[in-house]
Amino acid sequence: MAVISLVAGIGSWVVLPVIGSIVAVVTGHVARKQIRQSAGAQDGEGMALAGLILGYTHLALGCVGSIVAVVLILAGVISAAALVPW
Repeated sequence: MAVISLVAGIGSWVVLPVIGSIVAVVTGHVARKQIRQSAGAQDGEGMALAGLILGYTHLALGCVGSIVAVVLILAGVISAAALVPW
């Protein structure tokens, strides 16, 4: 699961933006839980953490980018409406 999280996290930046981020976050949390429950029998904590960081970062930047895009569109609509003489 840790490897899947890391690969999906990297893939979210390259190939599948939204799906890769969600997969990275979900599998990263599952992997970390499995690693904690194994009492040292499993490793891969770093890969799971890296996948989580990549996934959450991509989701956060996507949300911020969406908000900026909406604000810019609204600002353009408002300024265009102000230029139209009625």
